[in-house]
Amino acid sequence: MTGFYIPIYLIRLDERNNQLIILAGDEIELTIDPDGEWRFLT
Repeated sequence: MTGFYIPIYLIRLDERNNQLIILAGDEIELTIDPDGEWRFLT
């Protein structure tokens, strides 16, 4: 995600749409689709 070490607090698979959700640091929320596309959420 960056060149810095950031703690990862949660990794969860949303079984409704098979997205991987990652919560890291204080403000980073990231989703990864089954096809490998990823995006930051705000």
